[in-house]
Amino acid sequence: MATLDNVSVDLMVVLGTTKMPIHQVMRLSRGAIIELDATEQDEVKVLANNLPVASGAVVVNRNRIAVEVKRMLPKMADHR
Repeated sequence: MATLDNVSVDLMVVLGTTKMPIHQVMRLSRGAIIELDATEQDEVKVLANNLPVASGAVVVNRNRIAVEVKRMLPKMADHR
């Protein structure tokens, strides 16, 4: 297992998504609010190296935000 100590994985949590025309994206500035297609109660998606691996819920504890993993997703078949 020591060889795994040096492996890096990019983790991303997706709260929601939206679509907007490029001209709106170009006009975004600091403090802009982007509405997402999600509510506070919706599960978030956890991606590892851009692959979905789990879903969970946002947890706020004082000034810290975290994700509680609720469900691990089944492994995808290797399509080589």
